[in-house]
Amino acid sequence: MSFSKIKSYAKINLALNITGKLKNLHKIESIVSFIDLYDLIFIKNTSKANHAISFNGKFSKNISKNNTVNKLFQLLDDNKLLKNKKFKIKIKKNIPQEAGLGGGSMNVSNLLNFLMKKKFIKIDKKKLQKICGLIGFDVILGLNSKCIILKSNNNIKKFTNCAKFYTLLVQPNFGCSTKKIYSGVKKLTRPKFNNPKKIMFSSSFLLKQENALEKIAFLKYPKLKRIKIFLKNSKNLAFVRMTGSGSVIVAYYQSKRHCDLAKIQFKRKFKNYWCNTSKTI
Repeated sequence: MSFSKIKSYAKINLALNITGKLKNLHKIESIVSFIDLYDLIFIKNTSKANHAISFNGKFSKNISKNNTVNKLFQLLDDNKLLKNKKFKIKIKKNIPQEAGLGGGSMNVSNLLNFLMKKKFIKIDKKKLQKICGLIGFDVILGLNSKCIILKSNNNIKKFTNCAKFYTLLVQPNFGCSTKKIYSGVKKLTRPKFNNPKKIMFSSSFLLKQENALEKIAFLKYPKLKRIKIFLKNSKNLAFVRMTGSGSVIVAYYQSKRHCDLAKIQFKRKFKNYWCNTSKTI
């Protein structure tokens, strides 16, 4: 049997607020989109006794055995959802780790979509949400790679045909631990996105928003603040913001030419940083 190929797109937080605290997690609301940067997942049935999961590519180094994909298949086996079927999975990692781009979580989302679509698993909405939550709070976002507003009550509103942006993604030579960044949260804000509208994806609206985790990340990692300040001075910028808990900073443009020029200027100043131009999808 040949491999099936799945594109697992990176997600970006256009805006993010912390609205409350649960026992072990924070309540957030976020405006989310996806970009045309993706990991490649290859999957097929195997007659072997165990799943075979492997990673390759630029950002495959130091992925632990306790990764999101292993967790997914362990949960599916424990819940007897795969009916003893086993899979061989190879993932080419093009999305950096500890970046705020949800690479590992989106791998899980797309594998779940594949397994449901091909009828390898049959699962109701409640069970699906539970499995997603056990792996990562943002897994549920990747089940439909569209423009999404995550409300503070954890409900999701999806939109189509939203405003598009060309994006310049920059990461220094380190990642940010999600746990470490969220541990610094002290200030909560009142929900702003509980009446979600498509206009919230416009540059005029997003320019006035923020990522509430930026201040924490910038205190811990001053290099991130320097990157943002540099990008804010680029020509024809719509806005610039950290995604998720970092460490990727994203500059948004409405023109590919201006985005490409900003990349050239950035690479002259920061020669050893990872840099990628993409587009929202």
